[in-house]
Amino acid sequence: MEEIARPFRVCLTGAESTGKSELAKELARHFAAPWVPEYAREYAERANRELSYMDVMPIARGQMELEQRISAGARDILILDTDLLSTVVYSRHHFGACPAMIEALARTRLADLYLLMDVDVPWMADPVRDSGHDLHEQFCDALDEFKATVRTISGGWGERFERASRAIEEALTRRRESPHPAEW
Repeated sequence: MEEIARPFRVCLTGAESTGKSELAKELARHFAAPWVPEYAREYAERANRELSYMDVMPIARGQMELEQRISAGARDILILDTDLLSTVVYSRHHFGACPAMIEALARTRLADLYLLMDVDVPWMADPVRDSGHDLHEQFCDALDEFKATVRTISGGWGERFERASRAIEEALTRRRESPHPAEW
């Protein structure tokens, strides 16, 4: 059976206020790739109330639907502002647990490369932010638990784009050189 080609999925992840959304947009422009915004932010803004455990499943479903719709137009690369792994981390942090179904789906939908944003930049307040940089270690632990391929992106705002684009280029080169995903 012939394997169906799919785009190389790059996910920006990490604690709040680390530049994920802006960097995702910049990388999408640079690589002429579609990007998938963070559905949870939109959901929280629309809800305009404190979220509960009952919101976790609709957030996960919305993120998956958004990814599916936008990825249909992707050829080589797809940039994700976030993915289900973030939903797992936030659910565990805020509610002490995450629905097993979401954890299972997150494992099957892992990105090819995670760019973990370091917390070495100032935190900026925002109406839907509430955890600051406190979640950094929880993201590190989840990425390790899920055995994700990760590159940490640190430095000032200007340095992050250079480091992230270089990490993607290196991963794409490894992908072209080896047909085995485990070697990327």
